[in-house]
Amino acid sequence: MNSDFSAGGKVRPGDMRTMNRSIKFGIFLHLLSAALFVAFASSLVAQAPPVSRFLGTVTAINGTALTVKTDAGESHQVDVPTTAILKQIAPGEKDLSKAEVIEFSSLAAGDRVLVRLDLKAPEGASVALQIIAIKQADLAKKQDADRIDWQRRGVGGLVKSVDPATSTILITSGAGSTAKTITIHTTPASVLKRYAPASVSFNEAKAAPFAEIKPGDQIRARGNKSTDGNELTAEETVSGSFRNIAGQVVSVDAASSTLVVKDLTTKKPTTIKFTSESQLKKLPDMMATRLAMFLKGDAAGAGARRPGASAGGATSAAGAAPMQAGGNQRSGFGGGAFDPQMMLSRAPVIQLTDLKKGDAVMLVATQADNNDLTAVTLLAGVEPILEAPAASNLLSNWSMSSGSAEMGQ
Repeated sequence: MNSDFSAGGKVRPGDMRTMNRSIKFGIFLHLLSAALFVAFASSLVAQAPPVSRFLGTVTAINGTALTVKTDAGESHQVDVPTTAILKQIAPGEKDLSKAEVIEFSSLAAGDRVLVRLDLKAPEGASVALQIIAIKQADLAKKQDADRIDWQRRGVGGLVKSVDPATSTILITSGAGSTAKTITIHTTPASVLKRYAPASVSFNEAKAAPFAEIKPGDQIRARGNKSTDGNELTAEETVSGSFRNIAGQVVSVDAASSTLVVKDLTTKKPTTIKFTSESQLKKLPDMMATRLAMFLKGDAAGAGARRPGASAGGATSAAGAAPMQAGGNQRSGFGGGAFDPQMMLSRAPVIQLTDLKKGDAVMLVATQADNNDLTAVTLLAGVEPILEAPAASNLLSNWSMSSGSAEMGQ
């Protein structure tokens, strides 16, 4: 028997007082430990380094203060004293030694800026120490040049197969009689990017390894093409896992920017979210008919001259492709070979509110981890096209913005 207990198993009074003191002391130590932990955690928060810089777009200028909205949607107001260093750099340039000194008055809403803050400023004050700017006009010029280069030296389509051993990607591009197989060669110098989940923005595409590219993905690449156009050595690729959906509109909710479509494949209603980046277009009836004929393999019908088109190629139909004289030659915009992708790019833009129940639509959407769908491109006025066997490939070469995320370092 424990010596701390008396013969009857009862606790002696002295032992009880000792136990009470031990319990109270234990509680004291527990509370003290908790208090010290809270104090320690608070000190860590207090010592956390403050934000030293941010990147975004100038939304307003008021006196010597700039309001900058970051890509994450946060709004910062920063004072720019005369001692701040202001420089301007060309889009895509990484060498700050090539930046030019500018005056505060040359900044304008829409400019991209990297703001470095003065950490010695008074508490609560946001004061700029340095600002590196890219002018909106310069950025627009570069984006236009990039867009043209993507069109001139780019290819796009659905990934058919991937060969990690040779770092090559086999894709199917085009639709109908223009469908072809293209081999994309990648090298260690190739820039490989992938759309972020639930994002439809080219600027939000992130660097990704070759292993993430899978059959069924949509991909666009630009680089040097072979003479026959069947091969391309990629300088840059952008890929993503997207869903192609065709069906009828069930309902439109403009307030939440969503559309419910009855998927013709699954026969189930599918909800799609729309953002400011989503593209919505509608084919005029005549344009839809031409595309349907083309996808069904009626090349002559797709390129035939129709009423209203002159022998020189002019046409009175708004938004329709000019025809060349001679019904046997397939023709497209500018008198070249019939190009359905070019036709889609010329289709009139519409708003979500222009759609109504029962409309036939085709769309490409990106899918988030929680399976939510966000529209990349929607095409309405496609009733004749849905009957064509190659209709599912029509939006495979979706139109990606060729802008780039400048100063994203």
